[in-house]
Amino acid sequence: MENKNIFWIFGILQSVTLGAIIFLIFRSLNMISEVEVIGSDTQIVLCTLFPLFLLIVEYTIYSKD
Repeated sequence: MENKNIFWIFGILQSVTLGAIIFLIFRSLNMISEVEVIGSDTQIVLCTLFPLFLLIVEYTIYSKD
């Protein structure tokens, strides 16, 4: 039970960090480039769905005991 709580704490922390990194990378690319690299709606979708998908895959792998 304790391992599952630790998994959720660090899994959510990892997903939030990954989402923030993706957001900052695309934001800086949009600031550097003269043309918008990626739209803000696509950026938000990528920043939320990719880390969420990764968390689901990690949980699936972790729970296969």
